[in-house]
Parts: sequence; C-alpha cells; structure tokens
Amino acid sequence: MTDAKQPTGAAPPDDDQLTFLCVVDRSEEMSRAVRFASLRARNANRRVALLYVTEPAEFQHWMAIGERMREEAREEAEEMVQAVASVVQRITGKIPPVYIREGKVAEELIKLIDEEQNIALLVLGAATGNEGPGPLIELLVEKQAGQLRVPITIVPGNLTDAQLDAIC
Repeated sequence: MTDAKQPTGAAPPDDDQLTFLCVVDRSEEMSRAVRFASLRARNANRRVALLYVTEPAEFQHWMAIGERMREEAREEAEEMVQAVASVVQRITGKIPPVYIREGKVAEELIKLIDEEQNIALLVLGAATGNEGPGPLIELLVEKQAGQLRVPITIVPGNLTDAQLDAIC
C-alpha cells in the first residue's frame, strides 16, 4: 500500500462547479465551441465560463483618447459577452461566469486557467479556412499544450447544430 500525499494549496473544486472555458471573439467558429461546451456542460452538470480579452489601446499620445478607446473596447466586450452568455444560459440553465481582461489573448487565457482552479477544460473552435485552425489553437497546441493544467477540446468550425447535438 502506497502513501499518496495530497498536493498543498487550494482544495479541489466541487464536481458541480467544474467549468468548461470558452474564449469569446468575433470568429465564426467561436459559436461552435460555445454550443459544444454548453451542450456538454448541460449533459455533465458542469458550467461554462466565458473569457473575452481586449487588446491594449495602441493610441497613447493623449491619455484621454487612450482611455476613451479602452472604455469603448470594454463596452464592446461587455455587449458581445452578454449575447454569448444568454446563449449559454439558455442551453445550460446556468448563468456563466464572465471574465473580461485586457492584454494578449494567449497570455490572459493561461493566467486565467492558472488562477481559477474550477476550470477543468478549455474548449476552442477551429477555423475552417486554409490558413489553419487559428493563431490561438496553433500557439496552445504547438507551444503550450504540455504546460497547461487542463485538456483542450478543439471543435471543428464547420459542424452544424444537428451534428453538435448528436455528439453531445
């Protein structure tokens, strides 16, 4: 009989609080990832969380203009996340936690996963064009996958609602 030691730090989250994380952006494939995560969360009694990352304002010559650009980006983020959150709530019956951050998407995503121990799965949508699955997927799969503490599910962006319903 071996004596397994529990890791120190925060206690693991309750099973009903385990969360599937989706990145909200303007890509077409994002809706596929959100639908997949929502259906899976509903069927597994989990939650879906949403992350939207705004890029830092480039225009810094006048502080007031830079601040206004930041405010507009935040307002746009809140509107978009609210629309996506309503879809998640309709499918899962649960209000999703929402994270809006400023910075580089990959960096903020990794920080959030490290900070929020209830995040159990990252769900991303893959682009359908010839350019590849998308820069975030390429970065995470090629360079960061072995360093993340959660698995990544990549949802093909060309799946229909009926196909997603059938596999979830």
